Amino acid sequence: MNHDKQTLTAAEWNVMECLWGHGSCTGREAVNHLSESAGWSRSTTLTMLRRMHEKGVISCQEQDGINTYHPLIAREEATLQETTNFLNRIYQGSVSMMLSAFTKKHPLSQEEIDELMAILKEAKQND
Repeated sequence: MNHDKQTLTAAEWNVMECLWGHGSCTGREAVNHLSESAGWSRSTTLTMLRRMHEKGVISCQEQDGINTYHPLIAREEATLQETTNFLNRIYQGSVSMMLSAFTKKHPLSQEEIDELMAILKEAKQND
């Protein structure tokens, strides 16, 4: 399945963070983790796992009556897709417009400016 256009809801991000952090989880492990981190009940967690499996963003392997869930989307892929969606939705795809708006309310430290300059220099070299 092509995950390029797959978007995750805020609740799905909770599940994915659990799976990315552990590589894979049994249903019980996910229930325990999400009970602590998100305050979810067992039924909420199992429903989310089932829906995300149906959506194709996680896999479910059953062995001896135990379901183990694995992420099918890498954290980097999901983050990039979310960032792209946000940039397109809010700033018409303009990185400079986003940075301008952000820095008006949140001044950058010299270290952050240096990091951005390095990123821009590398981007220019890769053109």
